[in-house]
Amino acid sequence: MAKVTTIPATITRFTATPINEKKKRRVAAYARVSTDSDEQLTSYEAQVDYYTNYIKGRDDWEFVSVYTDEGITGCNTKHREGFKRMVADALAGRIDLIVTKSVSRFARNTVDSLTTVRQLKEKGVEIYFEKENIWTLDSKGELLITIMSSLAQEESRSISENCTWGQRKRFADGKVTVPFKRFLGYDRGPDGNLVLNPAEAVTVRRIYSMFLQGMSPYGIAAKLTADGIKSPGGKDKWNAGAVRSILTNEKYKGDALLQKSYTVDFLTKKKKVNEGEIPQYYVEGNHEAIISPEVFEQVQQELEHRRNSQGRCSCVHLFSGKIRCGQCGEWYGSKVWHSNSKYRRVIWQCNHKFDGDEKCTTPHLTEDEIKAMFISAVNKLITQKDSIITALTVSLDTAFDTANLKSEQAGLESEIAVVSDLIEKCIYENAHVALDQTEYQKRYDELTARFDTAKARYEAIAETIHSKQSRRATIEAFLETLTKVELVDKFETTLWCGLVEFVTVYSKDDVRFTFKNGQEIHCNG
Repeated sequence: MAKVTTIPATITRFTATPINEKKKRRVAAYARVSTDSDEQLTSYEAQVDYYTNYIKGRDDWEFVSVYTDEGITGCNTKHREGFKRMVADALAGRIDLIVTKSVSRFARNTVDSLTTVRQLKEKGVEIYFEKENIWTLDSKGELLITIMSSLAQEESRSISENCTWGQRKRFADGKVTVPFKRFLGYDRGPDGNLVLNPAEAVTVRRIYSMFLQGMSPYGIAAKLTADGIKSPGGKDKWNAGAVRSILTNEKYKGDALLQKSYTVDFLTKKKKVNEGEIPQYYVEGNHEAIISPEVFEQVQQELEHRRNSQGRCSCVHLFSGKIRCGQCGEWYGSKVWHSNSKYRRVIWQCNHKFDGDEKCTTPHLTEDEIKAMFISAVNKLITQKDSIITALTVSLDTAFDTANLKSEQAGLESEIAVVSDLIEKCIYENAHVALDQTEYQKRYDELTARFDTAKARYEAIAETIHSKQSRRATIEAFLETLTKVELVDKFETTLWCGLVEFVTVYSKDDVRFTFKNGQEIHCNG
């Protein structure tokens, strides 16, 4: 029989050092708190002090550092700079052992936790989880970490769901907390709600005024930049997107639409625009308004008008998208004559005047001619203002009443909620119980058809209500402007924006002003 001689190990397989060598292990600690509250930060400071003293108190350990992250979630390691720096130092051979409070402090994501542990293990770096008494170089370490990390991940999911439910309950109760770092026109109040900033509110009102005077978001942005006004982000340069966002944000009229976006995955914290996946909540009169509801609705109508103009409305001038060719129906645009001479002047003519085989014969108009005709038309309107105001005031409530529509809409909301729940139950039952698939499909199709019918009707009513409200706001703004005005002898921008819907040019002697109450007045050029 062969003789077997055992040659004992002389080097530690994890650290690659002689077994009998009394070399101190280079030890670091990791501390993290998940929020930036005072209570949590106190815990954070206590952790740092504890681990500093704990490591330095061991004769066989050499203190490296305490790596920290404040106010950071543990669901992933993407934004944990302290954690990433610690791992990098360990992989670079500067750390032999990492001490941390628990698996949940290290990571609440099973994949991140195991990936990091294995990565460090390959380099001979050990992690000690104090609470669970787990040493990662131990043979049982990975199994225990897998179990504990999974539990931590599930805990994180449960916390996330509870927080989401609590937030949505607050929304449903009308309790608003608006998440923002900078919000032009508002500051954050003690309760997290919006509080008016008078100085910034001036800029917001100016943006709305410039838009209603015919300027485009791009033009407004250029003007604000030239005037040295800081953007909402605190930058020197404005862009059209920022202006457009201000013009469409309902919070400037004192309301708040909640849950415009939502978190798709609690681990990645990825957000998505809410396109109907979860409920939204609209709170009216939530905070002090900067812009009146009437002006806000005017702006939304004008935005829609410009969108529907299919690019024919340049929106860089007061008259853009307001003057229409009576022959072809296209918009008038501005042209510069003799741009480099003393005879320079701006004229307005049909944008399609020279397009196609059939040329438009409608005349061009100078800005002075347009202004003069407007003065004539608006004075004709003013002579009739008493009867106009009386007629519109009497018919306002009946013509734009939405009470019955809102009542029907509320009933449809309930119907949609009930049917949606029935569909979910139907799908769940089919997934867990053996059902006749023909019967299941029939039931499912009936429910979805019922849902689609209710949803289509709901959307149609919502559009009708919006149209009525927008039109009412336009008429109310028209009445307000008309009530204040007397006979005029000069062109006024506010009157043009507040009274005129559009102008149709047939000839020099036939120019028709259509006002926002629907009334048409003829003028001669």
